[in-house]
Amino acid sequence: MDAEERTKASSEAKVARKRPGKEGRRPGKRGQSVGETARPERTAGPHAARSGALRLLTAVREGATLSEAEGNLRDLSPPERARACRLAAATLRHRSRAEAVLAPLLARRPRPETLDLLQLAVTEMLGESEAPHGAVNAAVALARAGGPKAKAAAGMVNAVLRRAAEAQAAWDAAPPPRLPDWLRSPVVARWDEATALAIETAHERGAPLDLTPHGPAPGEVLPTGSHRLPAGTQVTALPGYADGQWWVQDAAAALPARLLAPQAGELIADLCAAPGGKTMQLSAAGARVTAIDLSPQRLAMVAENLTRVGLSADLVAADALDWHPETPLDAVLLDAPCSATGTIRRHPELPLIRDGAMIPDLVRLQARLIDHALSLLKPGGRLVYAVCSLHPAEGEAQLDAALTRHPGLRVDAPDPAQWDPDWITEGGAIRTRPDHWPDLGGLDGFFIVRLIAP
Repeated sequence: MDAEERTKASSEAKVARKRPGKEGRRPGKRGQSVGETARPERTAGPHAARSGALRLLTAVREGATLSEAEGNLRDLSPPERARACRLAAATLRHRSRAEAVLAPLLARRPRPETLDLLQLAVTEMLGESEAPHGAVNAAVALARAGGPKAKAAAGMVNAVLRRAAEAQAAWDAAPPPRLPDWLRSPVVARWDEATALAIETAHERGAPLDLTPHGPAPGEVLPTGSHRLPAGTQVTALPGYADGQWWVQDAAAALPARLLAPQAGELIADLCAAPGGKTMQLSAAGARVTAIDLSPQRLAMVAENLTRVGLSADLVAADALDWHPETPLDAVLLDAPCSATGTIRRHPELPLIRDGAMIPDLVRLQARLIDHALSLLKPGGRLVYAVCSLHPAEGEAQLDAALTRHPGLRVDAPDPAQWDPDWITEGGAIRTRPDHWPDLGGLDGFFIVRLIAP
């Protein structure tokens, strides 16, 4: 994963913060970055990637995202680091299957570190087609390399995993990980039980790599114009990377700028702009773009991405709620801070580290941002509001509330001839879900609506 993709992953995990662009982070232990942990012991040699994956899993248990926890892997080579990230994500993505295999084999639940090790090995054997003897031997070696309690569990690890290697049927029959109740309940209420299960199935499958073209780009061309490649593709090795012919952006994340339909010469603001994918789309259309983000560090990544693809925009490090243009704008793109629940297929740790308590604060912040964005527009100007969330409170309900607060505000519904009709809601918004495009590899969950200011 290159720097651009890591920044995208971090930005998609936007949660519970008082201002857009500011990461909701926790203080680390003395001498550690957020998400870093000294456990389990670092192991060099043939098991380095597995050891790194265990560090990531430990950090997730302590509340970090996988992106935040990558600081744990600085001692690994790039190939080992990539493998560690892939193994950790796979273990989280298939955790319900590993639990179904292990539950009848364990007399009692082991310590969390040991359970991580068992789930990792089971995922390798039954989900990743790793040779059982290699996965079992590696797990035993890692247990013996740990502290006294881990060493004491090595015999149990060996015995349990040898039996687990023969449990492919139990793995195959297990359901995908369930959405947490705080998200599953509103999803079922909005759609139905079958949709919730389809979303969970899509989450377990993971996500491919999507590119937005700015010239010739590799991959399968999707109906929306994005290009798709298999998951795990090395971004920097693809043709056109150095020449700025494309950038990494999920197909659904490219839709808000498409719905905005920027025109050459228009004055457009991209609020909460980092890492810059939408800013680049607007600039590529010839618009005069101002990209606003609270974080100077994240804004520097926007500048780096613009330079790589040969595009330009005015960059402003500011709180979006305090920023005002010199003249009224033709359009505003507001990709608002949200729960990021639409990106679980890319970030399987999110259901484990969020509890839904942030939803009310996020809804209030989103409403304030919508109100402010409308104040920046000329009469008849366009606002596209978007969130990478599956929660109706951040999407459908947020739209209803905005229309109530602003008499004269209206929805400009997309043309069904140019958009997938299944994505268009009764209210004229776009709603994508991970279970859409099942034959093409799915896409992130987004709510997107185009509004016309009075």
